[in-house]
Amino acid sequence: MKITITGTSGFVGQNLTNFLIGQSHQVASLSMRNTTWISQIDLESDALIHLAGKAHDTSNTAEASEYFDINTTLTKVLFDVFLESNIKDFIYFSSVKAVADTVEGVLYEEVIGRPMTPYGQSKLQAEQYLISKTLPEGKRLLIIRPCMIHGPGNKGNLNLLYKIVNKGIPWPLAAYDNKRSFLSIDNLNFLIYQLLINKNVKSGVYNFADDKSLSTNELVRLIASASNKQAKLWSINKKFMDTIAIIGDKVGLPLNTERLKKLTENYKVSNSKIKKALGIENLPYSASEGLKKTVTSFK
Repeated sequence: MKITITGTSGFVGQNLTNFLIGQSHQVASLSMRNTTWISQIDLESDALIHLAGKAHDTSNTAEASEYFDINTTLTKVLFDVFLESNIKDFIYFSSVKAVADTVEGVLYEEVIGRPMTPYGQSKLQAEQYLISKTLPEGKRLLIIRPCMIHGPGNKGNLNLLYKIVNKGIPWPLAAYDNKRSFLSIDNLNFLIYQLLINKNVKSGVYNFADDKSLSTNELVRLIASASNKQAKLWSINKKFMDTIAIIGDKVGLPLNTERLKKLTENYKVSNSKIKKALGIENLPYSASEGLKKTVTSFK
């Protein structure tokens, strides 16, 4: 199978490319950083996977227009090219943040999107454009909404947790009782591969998440176990920690309001639709197995 992928320089792109090559598929990288990218598309590919985009800037320094120029406009142009090509499958990597910044209960695909950030809004507008178009017979549109992706080589907030636990620093946010979903890069690769080879999966929107959600406190314990450390959990008053995070916004502390939210919010994502479509009960890696593999790579 010939597969064209945009955004191959990123964490997901690198891993997915290597995985698909390992499965004996031909993978072509398409860079959208120059003005000639349209002429470089292999119009005879079997599938086009659109990963390229502007990621959510947790420091909140990016201009809103950047998100819409990259995440919305470029996606529209690319999809229009796909519609006129011989390519059969268009797989668009959106985000759960395209529909919900916070989640009460469990997030399903049918939720009405109400993103509050330019990042989420730009992703949702791209989704809406894709869905509004009529697909020619024989083509599929698969919109993927992954939750927080992790794996060896990807640091972010998990690496911050690792550093805290590895240095023996007590985790000060144990008072926050939460559950959130993660997605290991191995499960992501598996799901994309299954979509590519299983032509019975219908066009639509699919959440990607590990089978089980975990609390941050469980994650701290998991990191401690993988690092042969003792987990130290402190239940400090929430209002006090919220104030520290606000101060962090102003003076550049490691803990700011955005990071505090990511570390302590409830964000449970259902993966039941994609598993039903593929006819599977469980993903290859459990949430704990995937996270342990990621954490171990930090050593």
